[in-house]
Amino acid sequence: MNDSVTDARTAPVAVWRLLENMSKDELKAWRIAPIDNAVPAAERNLDTPYPFGWYPALLSDELQVGEVKPLRYFSTELAIWRGEDGTVRMLDAYCKHLGAHMGHGGKVNRNLLECPFHAWRYDGEEGVVKDIPYARAIPPQVKRKCTRTWHIREANRIIWMWYHPDDVAPLFEVVHSPEATDPDWSEFQIAEWNIYGSIQNMAENGVDFAHFKFIHGTANLPMGELHWGDGYDRSSVLRAKMGTPRGEVDGEITSASQGPGQNWVRFTGICETLLIACVTPVEKDHLKVRYLYTQPKSQKDGPNAGLARAIIADVNKQMDQDKVVWDRMRYEPNPIICDGDGPIPKFRQFYSRYYTAPTAVRASA
Repeated sequence: MNDSVTDARTAPVAVWRLLENMSKDELKAWRIAPIDNAVPAAERNLDTPYPFGWYPALLSDELQVGEVKPLRYFSTELAIWRGEDGTVRMLDAYCKHLGAHMGHGGKVNRNLLECPFHAWRYDGEEGVVKDIPYARAIPPQVKRKCTRTWHIREANRIIWMWYHPDDVAPLFEVVHSPEATDPDWSEFQIAEWNIYGSIQNMAENGVDFAHFKFIHGTANLPMGELHWGDGYDRSSVLRAKMGTPRGEVDGEITSASQGPGQNWVRFTGICETLLIACVTPVEKDHLKVRYLYTQPKSQKDGPNAGLARAIIADVNKQMDQDKVVWDRMRYEPNPIICDGDGPIPKFRQFYSRYYTAPTAVRASA
């Protein structure tokens, strides 16, 4: 009886040759470093509106009671703070008085945001100035709403911000992932990238079945079961043969999203893993990405701890492989599609609902 097995590993993928000689620290630095000789967003067809939805702003434990922080998302300077009541609030950052950036040096006064320049105090719900300590009267222009207020939610140990280009109220809600706050599951293990591309290109990657073989080295093209919701949700189950030194094994990834900014992936089997993919646009061609992993403590720290770490390392490696392409690719509004590519036209048609005025650049096949 022949007990030999066939080594089914694929040859190293082309993009990995750019990274394989980096040390662990060099790779970590590369993930967040600016890129050289960047091509303008317009030349890459990336200068289209941002899609609306809920997006991660910070982790909940990154903003303490009484703390103010500056942020920049959606090409906008922002000031976020946690009031003495524990509630998070956020405004556009520039004071209407003389233009100071309230995220740099501003402070919390009760639940108001106090400008560092002249101590004008802003309310985070109404977007008005409530107090000017040295003035006898508040100017009428700022007694009514004078700056944008942002809808904020906290869920899954994450602070979420609602973005809509017309500043309308949320059209759907943040989805709660029970594993994220289950005491039997681990604290988040975090990996971070700056991606110099668009959120739509990144999302489209999930239905681009052919790339899994040539970017990630799967042994064959994956088979996908896709669900396109009637609202703003979609989900998928991808199955692929993974090449190993002892032959091919079956792999499965279940993913779901609610809008463009809420994305999560579940791995089941030997080691359960929840990945919350935090992806938020900074500019039209710049995304801040953090992958948050949590696993059952009994598995993360148990006999199969090495496997638990390997799952995370492999997903991060795949992200690195994708980043090599995403950082330089442009959006093709009229791509030439062949069989085996996956349902890219259908994805674009679905994704167009996240824009207030779909255009040919965003939605065409």
